[in-house]
Amino acid sequence: MRNVVIIGSGCAGNTAAIYAARANLKPIVVSGHEAGGQLSMTTLVENFPGFPEGINGPELVENMKRQAENFGAEYVHGAVLDTDFSARPFRLNIEGEWTETRTVIIASGASARWLGLESEHKLIGHGVSSCATCDGFFYRGKKIMVVGGGDSAMEEANFLTRFGSEVALVHRRGEFRASKIMLDRAQHNPKIKFLLNTVVEEVHDASKHLVTGVRLRNVKTGEVWEQDVDGFFVAIGHIPNTKVFKGQIETDAEGYILSHGGARTNIPGVFHAGDVQDRTYRQAITASGAGCMAAIEVERFLEAEGL
Repeated sequence: MRNVVIIGSGCAGNTAAIYAARANLKPIVVSGHEAGGQLSMTTLVENFPGFPEGINGPELVENMKRQAENFGAEYVHGAVLDTDFSARPFRLNIEGEWTETRTVIIASGASARWLGLESEHKLIGHGVSSCATCDGFFYRGKKIMVVGGGDSAMEEANFLTRFGSEVALVHRRGEFRASKIMLDRAQHNPKIKFLLNTVVEEVHDASKHLVTGVRLRNVKTGEVWEQDVDGFFVAIGHIPNTKVFKGQIETDAEGYILSHGGARTNIPGVFHAGDVQDRTYRQAITASGAGCMAAIEVERFLEAEGL
């Protein structure tokens, strides 16, 4: 019987583990298929407090993990395959083995939607990004491209004009899903150029481990051309990793966990932390703060039960 199982090993899960371990709750952390979360695919992180020169994303999450382990947290490789929150103790199927626990912190994050190109995948963290707030600064005075047609794409493109010499916004259709106010803002920004009815066929150059350009195709005319690009941002949404909790944890239409105050879900004893609930900020520091909140909620919940 466990006091708390933390699902996810990104900033939210690791911070929850640090706090829970220091409270002597002996947490077990299920790393997930993407151990370290989205920071594991990031290079330099310059906006996490305490690192004046910045720190590499994988190093940051590894430091958090080691800190949690120093206080007694236990890490388990693999993923949660099934859950039973119908009664306490809760039951989790971790890579085929069922574990019982008094409380759960869901910190399974949200995965960025990608275009699905092999070249794109190889260049994630080397010029390909899904977070303008995280990586925009690296492209000061450079040519930037954003892919997407919703509010996120408009917001990212507008934000990136603070840094880039120009921003090309690529959308596969001629119409946008973005709200009128966000679209108007982007269309009135002189730095943003729109490439409509256009898709990205290739991101160059994986052999150099650096984005140097893209191959584009107009879906109406069939025209294919190359365009120089230094930074490539994909803004076509995120997928919250909540499928395994479907039918038990309340979520919105897109799968993000609905908060019932603080870090609480609709099930007493099950808590949320990080991007699995946060569709707005999605930053390493906000995820860490949420992990802290969830661990404190767990500690108070167990104390109230006399444990």
